[in-house]
Amino acid sequence: MSDQSPAERPGGGDQTASDSAGEAGAAYPEFSHAQIMRILSGLLLAMFVANVAGTVVANALPVITATLGSTQQEYTWIVTATLLASTASTPIWGKLSDLFNKKNLFLVGLAFFIVGSILAGASPTTGYLIAFRAIQGLGLGAMMSLTQSIIGSVIPPLQRGRYMAYTGAVIAVATVVGPLIGGFLVDVSWLGWRWCFWSAAPAALAAGGVLQFQLKVPKDSGRANTKVDWPGAALVTLAVCALLIWISFAGNSFAYGSWQTAALLGGFAAATALFVWVEAKAVNPIIPLWLIRRRTTALAVAASIAVGIGMFGASVFLGQYYQVARGYSPTAAGLMMIPMMLGVLVSSVFIGRWVSRVGVWKPFVVAGAVVLMAGFALMATMRFATPLWLIGLYGLVTGLGVGMTMQNLVLAVQNSVSVHDVGAASAVVTFFRSLGGTVGIQVLGSVFATRVSQLTRQRLAHLDLGPVAGINTDAMSLDLSKLPAPVAGAVRSAYGDSVGLLFLIAAAVSVTSLVAVILMKGTRLAAKLDTSASGDAK
Repeated sequence: MSDQSPAERPGGGDQTASDSAGEAGAAYPEFSHAQIMRILSGLLLAMFVANVAGTVVANALPVITATLGSTQQEYTWIVTATLLASTASTPIWGKLSDLFNKKNLFLVGLAFFIVGSILAGASPTTGYLIAFRAIQGLGLGAMMSLTQSIIGSVIPPLQRGRYMAYTGAVIAVATVVGPLIGGFLVDVSWLGWRWCFWSAAPAALAAGGVLQFQLKVPKDSGRANTKVDWPGAALVTLAVCALLIWISFAGNSFAYGSWQTAALLGGFAAATALFVWVEAKAVNPIIPLWLIRRRTTALAVAASIAVGIGMFGASVFLGQYYQVARGYSPTAAGLMMIPMMLGVLVSSVFIGRWVSRVGVWKPFVVAGAVVLMAGFALMATMRFATPLWLIGLYGLVTGLGVGMTMQNLVLAVQNSVSVHDVGAASAVVTFFRSLGGTVGIQVLGSVFATRVSQLTRQRLAHLDLGPVAGINTDAMSLDLSKLPAPVAGAVRSAYGDSVGLLFLIAAAVSVTSLVAVILMKGTRLAAKLDTSASGDAK
């Protein structure tokens, strides 16, 4: 299948490739704006709940980890567990949405999310919290993947940017509201951090009720074979888990040259090789290889990595910077995240509508990649004493870049495939964006922990602290109130002076993303849904 959109193929986007494609097209009627908004109402509510649940932890984490006695590595894994489960399950949910009822799958994912939220709030230890956050992540993976799939199956590409702007706006608002809610909950003594998870359950149930009555999606009659590629699903999960576990623990729990490294990296390589072999033979592969080989998809995947780091890494480490380094409360830290999320909101809404108006996506994606790289470069100058207004300005620039690229990369890939493959195509971009964010958090978290430990040791060495000078900076608790004032001060300054290094690394990665989007072939957005045969059947 070529990278051309349906509007650019011979005969135009209004013609179908065959009689069977025509029958499939009958299952995809044109919807009015009012009908589309009714479909989106439940989706957007569920997305809002999911994203609030994902970001509500950002500012609550320092309190949670201090209460549970977590280390810096465990701090990172509380976030990574959700991202890992979400990332590994995204292509599975996406492919299932091309085979089965999208609405039922969405409700199943919502159930995973609700159960995970209730259990996470009841966690007695950090280990339990990490495990239950993974269950939450399965639900998040379903909602993120299926939302894009459903939008792609009911809205033509030319109009899709307009409606994707709503999803971008919801994500941005939820990302602002989430940390504020989390800060409020942990600051109110009679509530506490456990309500950061429990509060999501009733809201998710309400979203499920709306979805049950409002979500109406067309039935895909374009496939007769709905056999699920479970071996492929297991192998992609195994490969992702092996890679992320190695990134998290190598250099800390075991040496880079140890047998554990050999086992994990060998397992990752073997699982990846087997996955490619299985997918080449599968009737309905989880990640169709023909899709990955295409220029548009391959370059969109590369470009999504920096976007993932920007989405996930910035919020995680900025929240920690404001609280640990600068000493602000969780609520105040949430307020300080507003400039960045305002940038995401503004660019998502206005750029999304503009893309639909002019019918092209590439200029906006290239501009977004440039702005994102500039934002990371500016944030790389952050230090312990950097003025807060300046950090807010840097965050605004970064948010503008994320908003301009996030939805439009998905749109570019969706525009190049048949509606029968829109679930898998959407999931591929979301998968690698999430993988980039997950790997990014682990790598940056490891670099951050090492840098903080080095700077703390250096600064403690210049202080006459007696026995306290022998403190283990590698396994230090994040509850600074339990440390002597001079030690706490050294730790705060170390955190503040280390965070810029993380964004310097992100800026370097974003150069690759910029090159990728420049090399992408620009296409005009199709005015009609492409109901021709699936790409792997052509």
